[in-house]
Amino acid sequence: MNTLVIGARGSVGQLVLDGLIARGVPVRASARRPEPGQFRVDLTEPATLIPAFDGVEQVFLYANRESVPGVLEAARETGVRRIVLLSSGSVLHPTSAGNPITEEHRAIEDAFAAAPDLTVIPIRPLVLATNALPWTRPGPVALYRPEARTAPIHERDIAAVAVAALTGDDDTTGILTGPVRLSQRDQVAAIRPDATVNALTRTEGLAHFSRFMPAPEAEAVLRFLDDAAAGNSLATDTVERILGRPALSFDTWVADHTAG
Repeated sequence: MNTLVIGARGSVGQLVLDGLIARGVPVRASARRPEPGQFRVDLTEPATLIPAFDGVEQVFLYANRESVPGVLEAARETGVRRIVLLSSGSVLHPTSAGNPITEEHRAIEDAFAAAPDLTVIPIRPLVLATNALPWTRPGPVALYRPEARTAPIHERDIAAVAVAALTGDDDTTGILTGPVRLSQRDQVAAIRPDATVNALTRTEGLAHFSRFMPAPEAEAVLRFLDDAAAGNSLATDTVERILGRPALSFDTWVADHTAG
């Protein structure tokens, strides 16, 4: 089945592309800033979708609210019948209901699911280990709710589940997590044992996250961390059920991202 990987230069998309190539799946790649041999696709520019979609039967893409109308139109025009959508585990997580980030992902999933003649398979990681990338840098680490415990999932596991979905496994539903829950403080210690952790108040936390995202999204992140601090963030066996092996540990993620 001919497959298009959108976002093939991203941390998950590149791994999905590599996984499909390793399995001998006919695949093409696209990115907003493509490398030679790749298609240029900007999900906010519908006109870039048709050439990339033409001749493929299924597409992997990241959930993006602005892209939904253009993707649906391109799928109708080119005959794409299957989408593997990188969404969020919060859609299935009971205590995340009502969070703006959760509800945006739910709305995107629902919009695709409502399209006729289109099969949509959501991939739903809950907490991404890549959120810890800023903690690999030198200097003190500022944390809101440092004792909040989550089970971060390695991007290699997310990509492996997506590849399973793209190669015929339709039973990839469920919340994807790492194998065990760790506090944010312990995650920092796993990365840099000597790092200084500065705990933030809620006001300080909002100001901190607002440096990187709009204030409403920053507030939504704080709500996720409040929920995790209340003990509600999960560790599931979904990755093991799908892949037939345990999810990769956070220590493995640390080794992959701090080598050298």
